[in-house]
Amino acid sequence: MDRVAEGRDQLAQAARDGDWPTVFDLLDEHPEWINSGRVGGRSGYAPLHQVAWHGAAADLADQLVARGAWRTLRTAQGEQPVDIADRRGHRHLLVPLTPVILHRLPIETMRSIQRHFHALIHERAGDLITEQQLRLPELETLTEQRNPACWFAVPGMYGGFSYRLDRTQLIVESWCRVVGGSGQRHVIDEHGARLVAEGFV
Repeated sequence: MDRVAEGRDQLAQAARDGDWPTVFDLLDEHPEWINSGRVGGRSGYAPLHQVAWHGAAADLADQLVARGAWRTLRTAQGEQPVDIADRRGHRHLLVPLTPVILHRLPIETMRSIQRHFHALIHERAGDLITEQQLRLPELETLTEQRNPACWFAVPGMYGGFSYRLDRTQLIVESWCRVVGGSGQRHVIDEHGARLVAEGFV
């Protein structure tokens, strides 16, 4: 965990400083950090937000998006990268940073599902989430993915949460690899989470 935190801090520092060669070197080694910020950081800035803040070249934004950067990912202040670019007058970034939504979901439905999803995460791994100040997944990022599915790893859990959007429902599988039969599958809609299978993994 310390190595992960140190590496993500190094990535966040490089992105904050506009040191793009270091950013891409680190992402070559750890592509899964593409949407990560500093561990325990308060801003919620990932590398694509820093591209927007700096007004970097549009091709840098394109490269990050091609690597899986989410244009819908919001900062702690609720801004997407395109909002930051617009606020700072970097108009050359508005087109490459504007999200392309592939899976429409009413905002209130999304918020309800996300609230129930976060409650489930806390129920299954609450102490670890609190101790490590983990940022919980935002379902809005699924709407721009061709395959609307993600993995939320929880360090110390030896597992985590696999989740995918299925129209207006979220299918969630969670497990701990060192605890036999710990797997659970939930279906979450705007009304709540329903356990539909358990005992696997």
